Amino acid sequence: MSGFEVDPEFVIADEEALRSLFGKVGTLASAKSLNALDKHAREFIGRSPFLCLGTQNSDGRADVSPRGDPAGFVKVLDERTLAIPDRPGNNRLDSLANIVANPNVGILFIVPGFDDTLRVNGRARLVRDPALLEHMSVNGRTPKLAIMVEVDEVFMHCAKAFRRSELWNPDRFQDRAEMPSLSKIILDQTIGAPDDEAEMRKIDDDLEDTYRQTMY
Repeated sequence: MSGFEVDPEFVIADEEALRSLFGKVGTLASAKSLNALDKHAREFIGRSPFLCLGTQNSDGRADVSPRGDPAGFVKVLDERTLAIPDRPGNNRLDSLANIVANPNVGILFIVPGFDDTLRVNGRARLVRDPALLEHMSVNGRTPKLAIMVEVDEVFMHCAKAFRRSELWNPDRFQDRAEMPSLSKIILDQTIGAPDDEAEMRKIDDDLEDTYRQTMY
């Protein structure tokens, strides 16, 4: 199957062409960008149990990774520095390898029930300071490392996207059972999922057991 193609005439190829399609940036929108974590940003981070971390490798190939823990899991070390614990995953290490190659990161902090979000951009390092890591222990499990971010830019993002999507509206929640399980999807995409329902159910149960045993 051939890929979709766009007439080059309709491709926006430079910033001048892009900005010609939109109005001027409002005064508050321009002024809201800070270079440090003020009291409001600190409180927002303290309430947030979930974030999305954007990274790039040395070639500019981008990746976004979700990170979640009890609210306040990201530690604000000072007005220009925060630290994110790295919890056990699948050992692909996509975000971590990207940070080693390219320290520039973007972070979106989300608070359940809040329509507005907090955006932080900066430069990251991977650190193994025992005192810092011990402060990030959960259920007796200490992370192997933390992502320390030097903040370059921080600002609140308006509620439009969340309100358009009605993300927190229970009436809009979808039934996860309407799609195959995560295990089946990955098996379909790789070596092939078993046709036997009982075997597939056991694989799903084993994944749930793994979650319970290795979350931290």
